[in-house]
Amino acid sequence: MDDAIRQKILSLLDQHRIMTIATLRPDGWPQATTVGYASEGLTLYFLCGLQSQKAANLARDDRVSITIDHDTPQVMEITGLSMAAHARPVTDDAEARKVMGLLFRKYPEQAGLSLPMPEPSEVRIFRVTPIVVSVLDYTKGFAHTDLVHC
Repeated sequence: MDDAIRQKILSLLDQHRIMTIATLRPDGWPQATTVGYASEGLTLYFLCGLQSQKAANLARDDRVSITIDHDTPQVMEITGLSMAAHARPVTDDAEARKVMGLLFRKYPEQAGLSLPMPEPSEVRIFRVTPIVVSVLDYTKGFAHTDLVHC
């Protein structure tokens, strides 16, 4: 992977905190949901309820499609990324605690609130490993994308 593209991907991941993740429902239709995430390098992590539809979908098929972007007043300022990836449950307790720390740092505003961060055993934590990343950058031209295979 070209270092400039890698740095652009890492920068986009650092700039944002929410993503849209599409999983596959039992009937084959995609289900897109917005979730918070944290990242470590190109690996993303998110959590959801133990009995959520996302968790059930991912138990059947770990393939996901993700978008990360933001609203901008000018079309030619659109930047973001999409990726095809695998989302697998984090089962190691040490990794789960690390992920909770990453999420806590990604959302520092939560520190002053009385809402406690859930324990890893109370949620399902997923590790997202990208296979293909498409970096969208309209500042380089309408619908300009760089496609990267990981």
